[in-house]
Amino acid sequence: MIHIRPATEDDADALWSMLEPAIRAAEVFALPSDMTREAALAYWFAEGHSVFVAEDQGVVTGSYYLQANQRGGGAHVCNCGYLTAAQSQGRGVARAMCEHSLQFGKTQGFRAMQFNFVVSSNAAAVHLWTQCGFRVLARLPGAFLHPRLGYVDALVMWQDL
Repeated sequence: MIHIRPATEDDADALWSMLEPAIRAAEVFALPSDMTREAALAYWFAEGHSVFVAEDQGVVTGSYYLQANQRGGGAHVCNCGYLTAAQSQGRGVARAMCEHSLQFGKTQGFRAMQFNFVVSSNAAAVHLWTQCGFRVLARLPGAFLHPRLGYVDALVMWQDL
């Protein structure tokens, strides 16, 4: 059973154990592959982020943050970043976090959720987000430099809340 709760500073080691390999692989996040632990955690816990962790039997298996996508007139649309531990992929963790984030965003008064930059080669994520009700609004040609595939498209995805 996956339990999702607000993240605390005590989760930093577990978060870094998931963030570091994802950042170093440079395949799904548009972040510098040499990002330090401090910079990565500061990014994940940035001001304005509501951060959650997913646990399975007390072990952190994923995390997400939710934030307003823009300020001012665009502050009614939220945005998220998701991270699943490699050993937990394919076990429903990302789906549980997505469903939680959609509900949490709605309770916070957001009217929609927008993913600004989904790397198109991340087929599992694109498939899951589509299954969760997101639609592709735009394809940004060659917007992401994948370390093995070269330039790949990035997608802008949207769902009304």
